[in-house]
Parts: sequence; structure tokens; C-alpha cells
Amino acid sequence: MAGLVSPDDAAAAIVEDDASHRVEGLPGEPGPVGLTFALGRLRALGASGLRVALPAPGHPLGLSGPPEFNARALEAEEAVLCHGAAFGLVPEIHRSGPDGDVHVEVLWHCLPMQEAPPADVPSLGEAERELAEALREATDVLSRLDVAGSGPVAEAAIDAYRARAERGGQILAPGYPPRAVRVLELARRVGLLISVAYENGHGGAVTASEMAARTDALRPVERTARRAQVAAYNAVVEQREMR
Repeated sequence: MAGLVSPDDAAAAIVEDDASHRVEGLPGEPGPVGLTFALGRLRALGASGLRVALPAPGHPLGLSGPPEFNARALEAEEAVLCHGAAFGLVPEIHRSGPDGDVHVEVLWHCLPMQEAPPADVPSLGEAERELAEALREATDVLSRLDVAGSGPVAEAAIDAYRARAERGGQILAPGYPPRAVRVLELARRVGLLISVAYENGHGGAVTASEMAARTDALRPVERTARRAQVAAYNAVVEQREMR
């Protein structure tokens, strides 16, 4: 949308290892179209950038309405909002095949969207400070309780993450400020640790109070990590609005 890469390169980066991505509901199109065409059409309709939304129950993070669009986005737990055009995209993901050979197809539903400030999205600076503080507090609580995620499953997930990080690669499109890259990398790392902790059951927690304390410690960190991810992904559009 910023003109820094070709539509074909942008589409390839979005699709990555998936089998296909299609977009349905574009104005003037009777059926689903390819992603490259859809990006060009959205740009022609006035979209000058894209925002991401990562809503969760009770937390409409990044959404701006109307209620119908918000409901679809909340069900999918993610959405893309056009900046400069009153449209949003909500993915419908279809997976098939055995573990290790999963075939993924994504159908993006283009829907009317309300152009308004997105809900609860912090600035990059706020996100970075909140994330560091939340991580310190959670680490302190979990260490005292000795209930952090551990064991072979957790270690394997962390090792896989480190291997991906060492391979490098660009985690944000061209044009993003270095701070956005730093915030997103930290948010992803925190998100991984939260996922590992949840997937590991109750960790070392034994009593009901320990289990509750563990959940209470993890929940705000997970929320803060999602807010930081949205702030990082939306940084280009936010900076453009400030000029």
C-alpha cells in the first residue's frame, strides 16, 4: 500500500507457506479473486495502508466497528482494517491433511468497516514500556510460585523458536521503523512463553490458589503482548497520520 514493494511480492509474503489466499466481497467483483488483484483493487478504492486487529473476548483490540464487523473479527480473533477506505478483511481458514503436511487455504471476507480510531492500540513507546513491565511482574510472580512452564514440550517449543530466530529474515515489511521491529520481536517472544505456559497445563501449580495465581499472572502479560504486536504492525499507518 505504501508502494515500497510490488503487489506480487506483497501477496507472496502474506501467503508464505499456505496453499492459497482468496478475497471475496470486493466491490464490483461477483466472486473470490486472487490476493494480488485484491490488493490492487483496495488501493484503487482509496486504501493507503493496512492495520491489524487481534481481538479477544472482552478486548476488541484494534477494532473500530460496526458491530457486525467486530463480531466476525472476534470470532476469527484477527482482522485487517484498511486505512483510507471503509473496508476490513476477516479471514476464514481451512486446514486439511495430517500433521506435518497440513494444507491451508484462506478466504478473506471483505466487509464494510467504520473508519474510526481503533480500540486500545498503544503507541510504540507505550507498548515497549508496558511489555517490559508486564514481563518483569509476571516473571517475579511465576518464579515465586515455581509454576512457570517447563518440561520437554516447553523446551522443544523454545528451541524451535530460537532456531527460527537464528535463521533471521525480515519480520516486518519495508518501511517500518527499527523500534517497531524490536517491539514485535519482544512481543512474539513473550507470546511464545505465554503459549508454552498455557500448553503445559498448570506447570508446577498444585493448589487451586496457585493455579489461579498463575492464570492471573499470565493473563495481563498475554493481553499486553497482543497490544504490543498490534502497535508494531500498525506503526507505519500511525506515523503517517501524525505527519
